[in-house]
Parts: sequence; C-alpha cells; structure tokens
Amino acid sequence: MPTRGAIRLQEVYAAGAVCWREVKKDLLVAIIHRGRYQDWTFPKGKVDSGETLAEAAVREVREETGLKVKLGVPLETVSYPIDKTKTKIVHYWVAKVSDKALASSKFKPDEEVSEVVWLKAEEAFARLSYQHDRGLLKELMELRSNGMLKTKPLIILRHAHATPRADYVGEDGKRPLLPEGKKQAKELIRLLSAYGPKRVFTSPWRRCKDTITPYAKAHRYKIIDRGELSEMGNAKGPARTAKVAKKLFSDARSSVLCTHRPTLPTITEVLASYAEPKLANLIREAKALKPGDFIVLHLTIAGKKPRLVAVEQQSLAERL
Repeated sequence: MPTRGAIRLQEVYAAGAVCWREVKKDLLVAIIHRGRYQDWTFPKGKVDSGETLAEAAVREVREETGLKVKLGVPLETVSYPIDKTKTKIVHYWVAKVSDKALASSKFKPDEEVSEVVWLKAEEAFARLSYQHDRGLLKELMELRSNGMLKTKPLIILRHAHATPRADYVGEDGKRPLLPEGKKQAKELIRLLSAYGPKRVFTSPWRRCKDTITPYAKAHRYKIIDRGELSEMGNAKGPARTAKVAKKLFSDARSSVLCTHRPTLPTITEVLASYAEPKLANLIREAKALKPGDFIVLHLTIAGKKPRLVAVEQQSLAERL
C-alpha cells in the first residue's frame, strides 16, 4: 500500500489542513493572512525532524491558528517549485473545527500569521491567493455536496515490535514487546492522536495491550478487550473475528482496533467488502502491515448506512 510521505531527494515536505465548520446551512472555512507574503492561504508548514506528515499537519494548524484539530479525509497533494533545485510537496487533510475547539482557540498574531478569518466557502474561494488552494477548497465543497465531508476514523493497528517467537519461552499470549516496540507504543500516542479515535479495542494478548495502552492512558480512554482479535481467537473462530469488524464498520464511530498479523486478513477482507474496488485493494494490502503501522478508514456518519470515503496508511517509519 502506498504511504503518504515517501521521501525523495530535492523535495521539501510540508503538511496542513483545510479547517471547516457549519453555521446553520453555511459552510465556513478558516484562511490565514501572511504579512510576509501578503497572501491568503490555508494553514500549513514544513515537517519537523521526527514528525510524520499527519503530526505536522495538526501541529501547524495549532501554531498558525490556535485551533486544536483532528484530521479527516485526506485531500489532493499539492506540489510547486521553490527554486531551480527544490520542490515543495504539501499534504493536506480536511479538519472539522468543533465549537469547543473554536472557543478555546488562543490565536495571537505574529510576524508569520497576521490574521485568521472564517469565511463562507464562496467568499474564501474569491479571497484565496493561489489556484492550488482554490482547488483544495473545491474538493472540500464537493465532498460536502456528496455527503462525504463528515467522517469518523476506524483505525486498524498491528501491534508494535514484539519478542520473536523463537526467542520466547512461555505462553504466546504473554510474549512481550521488544524495547523497540515499547518505544513505538509511546510514539504512537501522537500519531494516533492526530486522528483522535475515542474507542479503543484490542486483542487481550500482552503485545497488543502494551501497544495501545499508552495512547489510551494519555486520553483516559477505556480499553475494551476482544478475544476474537487474538491469534487464537481468529484461528478458532474467524467468523466471530469478522463479526467484530462488521460491528465496528456499521457503528461508524471513532475507533482504533489493535490486533495481530495472522488476524489481519480476516479483518481486512471484511472491511474491503464494503468498499469500491480501488479502496478495497488498499484495505486488502493492509494484511501485510508492519509492526506499529496502521490504516485509517474514513467513514461517513450521514445517511442510513455508513460509507467508506477514503483509506490511508500511516507508519512511524515515515517520520522525517
């Protein structure tokens, strides 16, 4: 599965978001004025060392607007030349801004961003300085027109690096994470937080629970054990494992599920059955997730039945 943010020579990576909210029937978006360039654009910025693109997008929005956001559907990647030797590659997501986030915003003008304004989409379209930004806004407006803008994330996570089976004597369900895996579990706090799943499901086996516990503790979320997500649970009753996956999809609620490599094919096949061919292929490829990697399924919350809008993969290995 292709990941967002594979790094190549002579390319400068940045990330940002198109922040939106609804007031009655109006779609409003946030745009910033940069005094240095005398332009109107969307919040974005370069990826810092040790960050993934998703983490950078959330941080840059917070720094430039004061808004604390969670990422929604990924938008088209924008690229443009900086000079004769470098190209800037900017990855964008949509990001819904809640009333609470808006009220708690602590924006202060500085030399980089002089103003943040909320405009109706049509007004923002006219004020934006760059054609590529207008393209992003048009994409967001089309998502809304198609009932695909309001989404919740369903995240499927493979547990972090664990002690190899050959090196461990004892019950497999108690096999622990390696020091590298424990480090991954801590790093996953920030990356998972970029999407903000609120329900935490996991295999009860130690290597899964130790992977997801730091995230759950950081947000004070309850951890829900599901024996069907363990290797043994899947081996003995794949239909029960599939039922858990079906339930999570049909709920279309903000959730993360931590499981094992042998269990992934059962889960991904179920989820792929709800998707159009292109997205289904991306989901099926996730059966080969590496330790600590995850996929994000963006599900609509409008209508009688959930719909899958987009799929993306995230990896700690993509940190710059």
